[in-house]
Amino acid sequence: MAKSKGGITVSKVWELCEPIVNSLGLRIWDVRYVKEGADKYLRIFIDKSGGVDITDCEKVSRAVNDPLDELDPIEDAYCLEVCSPGIERELVRDEHFTDFLGADIMVKLHRSIEGIGKEFKGVLSAYDNGEVTITDHSGENSVTINKKDAVWIKLDDFD
Repeated sequence: MAKSKGGITVSKVWELCEPIVNSLGLRIWDVRYVKEGADKYLRIFIDKSGGVDITDCEKVSRAVNDPLDELDPIEDAYCLEVCSPGIERELVRDEHFTDFLGADIMVKLHRSIEGIGKEFKGVLSAYDNGEVTITDHSGENSVTINKKDAVWIKLDDFD
């Protein structure tokens, strides 16, 4: 999460946008303020039961654009993107992990774990205070990592 000079940008954006997004029958999955090359992006990931489409993204973008301009939580120029978290959505927030207990996930670590490697798949079998337990599909072996040790943890739609 990036910070602007005026405070924590992500939390301000989340607080402003959440009631607007909820009023449209959607929920915020995540908010990210990132720099890519010379450009800065404010990305609002939205979700709903059954998934979102381009129309949902467009509605949210139009609904939050003026309130964001009024709040002006980001001092620099940025591009607003409203998008879906996708099928292989990244699990980031505590509620993502608790909501998807029992789901198939993919993990990419910063450093390799002996006998497992840097990338592996399994079932999200437990989550507690940042500690993620992944059990292999046989149900025989499990590993617990801190989510901070992962580059990403995503849902695995391998069906």
